Amino acid sequence: SDVYKRQTLFWKQNKWHRHSVLGHTLKVVWYILTNREYRMLSAGFLHDIGKPIVAFQDEGDKLTGEYSFTNHEEIGYHLIKNLPFISEYTKKLVRYHYLIRGMEVALRKNKTAKYKRMKRIYDGLDEAFIKDLEKFIVFDDLGKG
Repeated sequence: SDVYKRQTLFWKQNKWHRHSVLGHTLKVVWYILTNREYRMLSAGFLHDIGKPIVAFQDEGDKLTGEYSFTNHEEIGYHLIKNLPFISEYTKKLVRYHYLIRGMEVALRKNKTAKYKRMKRIYDGLDEAFIKDLEKFIVFDDLGKG
């Protein structure tokens, strides 16, 4: 059931995440704080807010009890985009926090159209924000283990 799915997400994600969505989020926040990247703090708390909404299990996931979260970044962005107390910087970081990794995955899987679409977005971002995305993905990766 849908309620069970939401409760399960509190405890479990998939093979790439050792921790639940909440546990992962708290670890990401920890790495942001310990690296004194305070500007990223709100995004740290919000970056996976879309996961409970998009969580699904394909046949392979059902065998392992894991979940997939395709497009969670965009859904998370739409959840927060009209909130006036959240900065535009945080909204962008939530929306694009997986962009660099997504481009890598698209190239590896020969999904040329998807890669080109993501690359156009990437090319439209300023250099300072790209550096922040690169830092954030490190914190996100550290939060998985």
